[in-house]
Amino acid sequence: MEKFILASASPRRRELLSGLVSRFCVQPSRFEEVPSGLPPARTALSFAVGKAEDVAARFPGQIVLGADTVVSLGGDVLGKPRDAADAAATLRRLSGRTHSVFTGICLIGRGKKLCATEESRVTFFELSDALIAQYVASGLPLDKAGSYGIQDGYPLVRALEGSYTNVVGLPVERVRTMLEELGYVETCN
Repeated sequence: MEKFILASASPRRRELLSGLVSRFCVQPSRFEEVPSGLPPARTALSFAVGKAEDVAARFPGQIVLGADTVVSLGGDVLGKPRDAADAAATLRRLSGRTHSVFTGICLIGRGKKLCATEESRVTFFELSDALIAQYVASGLPLDKAGSYGIQDGYPLVRALEGSYTNVVGLPVERVRTMLEELGYVETCN
């Protein structure tokens, strides 16, 4: 029987996917994200493909979704922070500026491999040192690309252009379209 597998341990992706697919299992990828020197959008897609291919090879005949989100400022990829000081430095860089969030998506199954990249543009308020310190002390930014989560409830984002769920980690609108293209339709059993 065909299963749907999310190739990610991200709780945010799991939550977003649950709005599209009622039954799926999580199988984190063993793919190693090594900086490649590719432009940010291509980096996100490359990592998504690597994750999906790794899990699809271990679970043949299943439908596998891989995704990776990259935050980019001026062409630089801002990954997950190494520690609290790195998170604070990244937030200071983003303060008052507009950056891009790219999510690469790869859906493998039913003899197809569908890939896409979604971009959203996010503009931050000017962030005070006190707000940055409070946010970093909460621990919330420490496991997120770009050192922030738009969903965390802190007043960071002044404007958003594009998909909100893309910034969270999975552009559900784009994934829905890809599922339709794959012919994946859930039935009530």
